[in-house]
Amino acid sequence: MEKPIVWIIDKQQWPRAYLRAELIERGFDARGYEEISEAIRGLRHRSVSAPQVIVLELREQALKREELEELTWPGIPIILLGGVPELNEPVIKEFEWTAVLKRPFRIGDVVDLVEKLAESPTGS
Repeated sequence: MEKPIVWIIDKQQWPRAYLRAELIERGFDARGYEEISEAIRGLRHRSVSAPQVIVLELREQALKREELEELTWPGIPIILLGGVPELNEPVIKEFEWTAVLKRPFRIGDVVDLVEKLAESPTGS
């Protein structure tokens, strides 16, 4: 049986690695990206398997409307992680996100949500 693929986009190495490790422990094929642009290149590449869920940590990301449009276009469920400053960015409010978790949150909350979304055929 193939493991569900989850992409984690987070500029900070250790939080990304911690979330990735927890997802792997729960049976996911978790892949990390530092920047939104890297994930978009992955979506464009036909040789890279598309994820069932994307976790996007907004902290330290360069938020460009065009990149967010391209990331959200395929309809893959996206869990948005951020603090008040990031979540109040005007460009973030222009999009509909599958789920939004505001800091502080627990890694377990993120992984539980990934599990729920990965089990649902529509991601909701």
